[in-house]
Amino acid sequence: MQWLSKFIYSKILGWKVVGNVTMSKDTIKKAVIIAAPHTSWQDFYIALMMRQVIGVKSNYVAKKELFKWPFGYYFRAIGGAPLDRRPGQNKVEAIAKLFENRAEFRLALSPEGTRKKVEEWKTGFYYIAKKANVPIIIVLLSYFEHKQNKISEPFYPTEDLVADFKYMRSFF
Repeated sequence: MQWLSKFIYSKILGWKVVGNVTMSKDTIKKAVIIAAPHTSWQDFYIALMMRQVIGVKSNYVAKKELFKWPFGYYFRAIGGAPLDRRPGQNKVEAIAKLFENRAEFRLALSPEGTRKKVEEWKTGFYYIAKKANVPIIIVLLSYFEHKQNKISEPFYPTEDLVADFKYMRSFF
């Protein structure tokens, strides 16, 4: 499957991966991966192919209702983890617990929280990384100019949210 993904990703679609192309797969078994800007429905399949190309498994969370028959098996097979989104749930705590219960878990999500252009990122991913004591890996989705995914080295959040966000946004 990896060779087919590489062929489609690079030869047919014209994409390339730059930066930390192994995403520290041998040493970083747990991380929060933020991908931005998330402005297209195409991000999902591009990301699926990119992870096949670099050989790093990543995960995502989605509402638990999606994990029922007939699609539940497929969503789990591609790295999905069900999340209870009912009101009153502490989602940061629930997601951090997923890291606790797994030997390998790299959570990929969008810091914008939507596919629309936004000025400010949500902070949930940051607090998830802090609570789970895992690094953040930044992935740039550059569609029109470069057709590349640029991957950062792992970054461990500090106690200075403002400085950390400034650092992460500078990657873009």
